[in-house]
Amino acid sequence: MTTGHYHSASSPVERGFNSAVRWLADHGVNLAGAQALTVYGRKTGNPQRIPVNPISFDGREYLVSPRGNTQWARNARVNTTAELKRGRKQRQVALTEVSDADVKTAVISDYLRRWGWEVGRLLPDGLAPDSDEATLRAHLDDLPVFTVTTMAG
Repeated sequence: MTTGHYHSASSPVERGFNSAVRWLADHGVNLAGAQALTVYGRKTGNPQRIPVNPISFDGREYLVSPRGNTQWARNARVNTTAELKRGRKQRQVALTEVSDADVKTAVISDYLRRWGWEVGRLLPDGLAPDSDEATLRAHLDDLPVFTVTTMAG
């Protein structure tokens, strides 16, 4: 489980951008694979919706929190049932935090290769989309990764 406390606060511009991406995903617009994730508050139980970029890697689907130990990541650790949605297509999912360092390194590397252009500014100091494996491993506690499993029903 990730225990690092890195968290990059959203600026008003980033919050506006995230709202626009979430709205587009909610309305079925595929903006670089973005989907709206709904997680439920660990204390309040209230839904929280944020845009995410699910990534398929080695036959599984994952979510990465490039901002670090964010509210959605902390909520997902406690309330593991969530929803992913793009347009009318929505699915209930279970989120399980990845603890295997080799899997996390590979997923983060692939994630940054694909979406580094979008999330590079959100990463902790010293980490970049083109970071080598040693640098990625040094930041594993900073970037939560979750396996996404679609629930039957």
